[in-house]
Amino acid sequence: MKKVFVFPGQGSQSVGMGKDLWDRFPRQVEQANDILGYSLPKLCLEDPDGLLTRTDFLQPALYVVCVLTYLDRIQSGDSMPQAVAGHSLGEYAALFVAGAFDFATGLRLVTKRGALMAKAQGGGMAAIIGLDTQRVSAILAQPEFADVEIANDNSPNQLVISGALEAVNAASQVLQQNGARHCVPLKVSAAFHSRSMLSAAEAFRRFIDPVEFQPLQIPVVANATARPYGPGETADLLAKQISSPVRWTDSIKYLIAEGATDFVEVGPGNVLTTLIRQIKGKAA
Repeated sequence: MKKVFVFPGQGSQSVGMGKDLWDRFPRQVEQANDILGYSLPKLCLEDPDGLLTRTDFLQPALYVVCVLTYLDRIQSGDSMPQAVAGHSLGEYAALFVAGAFDFATGLRLVTKRGALMAKAQGGGMAAIIGLDTQRVSAILAQPEFADVEIANDNSPNQLVISGALEAVNAASQVLQQNGARHCVPLKVSAAFHSRSMLSAAEAFRRFIDPVEFQPLQIPVVANATARPYGPGETADLLAKQISSPVRWTDSIKYLIAEGATDFVEVGPGNVLTTLIRQIKGKAA
């Protein structure tokens, strides 16, 4: 294993994303517009109503941009990766590449996922910069932070905590007092990738129960386990992902241990490229 494609999740979006793709893939764009009931290119290029920050609109938009970016790379002569991974929502683009489902099925899945996650209210998240997992876990083990947990282990320098909003804010203050360089509240509507999302995860599992997932043609490293999907695990792991931490650091370490040397970020932005550089630097 040498080359791995990685696909970003929420936070990598920007107005104008996909500008060089929409005219190249008219069939997929028409299919997406029909499924969604609105113009996806207009949303991504102009965002006239400010909807691109909303989870229910952003997730399908980002999935499509990531998939079209991948298709464009392959059509332009790039070779297939030996493995794939995606950060949160990006895992759906990774599964598409591996053959788990077709373009339209993936879009319907992420549209339902985004709608269910958007319904959740009352929680918050914050990015914690400059403290490692062990130190953050020790502080969150205090009784007053029982409603806060690590949602994303993004790199040795960056974690995201998630939970009840007031508790997340209080934990952020304590973490900063204990050495965190920055504690940045995230603009989200709920405590994603935490126990607060269990009902959304259960509803999503019921939704995908009739879906026939295809055998994977290349390894896909799952957020929830930091290991490749096994046979028959796709539905369970996709549902579990909604309420489980994104184990990105462990996922990249696993891929490196398996021989991955070339990580290619496929989609808007370079968030994952930066995180992977941090993970490699710490491991060196």
